[in-house]
Amino acid sequence: MAGKGLSERGENLAVEIGARTDSYFNRTRQIVARFGDKRVTYAVFMRRPVICAPRLMLDWLKLAADLRRTEIEVDLIHQEGDWVGAGEPIVYLTGGLVDLSDLETILLQKVGPACVAAHHAYQMALSLPSAAFLAMEARHCAGAEMQDMMSYAASVGSAAARREGAKGFVGGANDATAHWFGATRGFGTMPHSLIGYAGSTLRAAEMFRETFPNEPITVLVDYFGKEISDALAVCARFPELAAEGGLSFRLDTHGGRFLEGLDPAESYAVLERHVPGAIRRYRSDAELRFLVGTGVSAAAIWRMRERLDQAGWGAVKIVASSGFGVEKCRVMADAKAPIDVVGTGSFIPDSWHETYATADIVEYDGVPMVKIGREFLLRRNGARKRHGQ
Repeated sequence: MAGKGLSERGENLAVEIGARTDSYFNRTRQIVARFGDKRVTYAVFMRRPVICAPRLMLDWLKLAADLRRTEIEVDLIHQEGDWVGAGEPIVYLTGGLVDLSDLETILLQKVGPACVAAHHAYQMALSLPSAAFLAMEARHCAGAEMQDMMSYAASVGSAAARREGAKGFVGGANDATAHWFGATRGFGTMPHSLIGYAGSTLRAAEMFRETFPNEPITVLVDYFGKEISDALAVCARFPELAAEGGLSFRLDTHGGRFLEGLDPAESYAVLERHVPGAIRRYRSDAELRFLVGTGVSAAAIWRMRERLDQAGWGAVKIVASSGFGVEKCRVMADAKAPIDVVGTGSFIPDSWHETYATADIVEYDGVPMVKIGREFLLRRNGARKRHGQ
């Protein structure tokens, strides 16, 4: 029975590969099977710098090899979490061309986007090393497979940043991908819909507390445009929770308006009080918007921190969300924005062409050979340098 199950799995995988791979790879496999197999080595690489995130690709490759009852040699040049330069081979894969030729399409799908997203997560975490990050990308993913890939990528980039002193990503927003962050369930307390249902921000916080009495609360405070007023009201309602650090406020202010009490002049004034040099160092319209514009700006975060502290709620935390990609994180770092947690899905690559991984055969039966212009992929003196050695 077990053998039959394995056979059925192999047949199903063969059908899936045949349907999903590019047709010229399927035809190549048939031609090589007819005229004689050769042992080949593929080099897998990307055209831009990335953080190496190969696990999903290699796990799938192992599954395919096992079900085909063949062996594919994996020479991983860069380990998971390593920085990889543009054009550097990430891995060499060696096996029969019959076994490898039709796997290329799916293998590349599973490595490129993950590596670029991991690099973005790494850059963001390093930009704000004292802030914790939550992966909130699920709603922006094209299905469960991409969701799993992006969470995996965030965990890889985060681990690389932690080795350099950053807190990085501590969890995600759902249970299915929590394992990538060493957690058992997703994080998060309330969406805007709960605020609307409750009728007030304070009532939503009360309802959450009644339902989950032993959990910390992160209260979303932008629904009614009264971020500061509603935050102070919630603190007054739960003073013990606020004093012990179990209360957080999430800023997700819409980009079409300023945080309560701010306007352009007051936004400049807030930064002048706390980080006067930041506003003088901006270099682009985007940076200026992140500093003093509408939405969740550095000025907005500083203003919230300022008002909480003035009211005696220094232990209350601030969670910032809305468009926190690499550039916005860097601007927040320059403005020393007092962010405790960043909720983001913006590590997902926005220039998708950057995610395209490529594979080329660099050896046929042990003889080096690659198309003109890709000689940089050939093994150097029998082996590529590893880890800068």
